[in-house]
Amino acid sequence: MDVVCDKCQNKFNIPDKKLEKIPEGKVFTVPCPKCKNKISVRKEPADASPDKQPPVKAEKTAPPPEPPPSEPPPDDDDANGDDDASSGNPFDFLEEGTKTALLCEGDAAVRANIKAVLEKMEYHTSEPATHRDALKQMRFHDFDLVLLNERFGTRDPDVNHVLKHLEQLPMVTRRDMFIALISERFRTMDNMMAFNKSVNLIINAKDINNMEKVLRRGVNDNDAFYRVYKESLKKIKG
Repeated sequence: MDVVCDKCQNKFNIPDKKLEKIPEGKVFTVPCPKCKNKISVRKEPADASPDKQPPVKAEKTAPPPEPPPSEPPPDDDDANGDDDASSGNPFDFLEEGTKTALLCEGDAAVRANIKAVLEKMEYHTSEPATHRDALKQMRFHDFDLVLLNERFGTRDPDVNHVLKHLEQLPMVTRRDMFIALISERFRTMDNMMAFNKSVNLIINAKDINNMEKVLRRGVNDNDAFYRVYKESLKKIKG
C-alpha cells in the first residue's frame, strides 16, 4: 500500500505482509519515516485493484511533541540516524480507539504482575528496557497510560529523565495521558504529592498487589473529571 504524508508529502510503501493482520476497512496509524508525523490510513478491501487506486492520502493528525532539551544524549541508533518506525514505534499498526500503555519498571517480577493487570484492563502494553527506549517510543506514539517507577533508569528518583519529559509535554497532549508513579517514598493515592510530581496517581511499591483496584479507581476518577470538557471539545470540533 502506498501512503503519502500530509505534512512533508513523503511517499512510502507499507508491505502487504504487514497488512495481513489488519481487518479490511479498519483505520490504523503509522508514523512517517521521514518527518515522524502520525498518519491515519484505512485498509482497502482485498478485491480492489491496486493499479486503479491512488496513493492513500494521510488523515491530518497532530505531530508528536518534540523531546525537551533536558533529555539525555541520544543512543548510538539515534546518532546513526536510525529513527524509522521499526526502531522506535512499539506497535506496528493499531486500530483507532485501542488503549496503549507504557510500562517502565525495572524489576521483572513486578513488571510481569503489572502487565497482567494492564491486560485485564484491555491495554496493549509496551515494556521498554531502558529510559532511552521509553523516550524514543514516546516520540512515535502518544500513550493513554504511563506507569513509571521513579527509579527506572536512575539511582536518584528526583532525577528521572522519563518523568522530566512527561512534565514538559504540552497540555493538549498531557491531558489525554494518565500517569501513575510507583514510589517507595510516598503513600498510595497521595494527591498532594501527585500534584507536586505532575502525575495523576501515586502507588506505593508495597501496594503492588492491589494495583488493579488502585489503578482502576484512579483512571475512572480521571475520566469522570475530564468527561464534560472532552465532550464539549468534541462538539466544538464537530
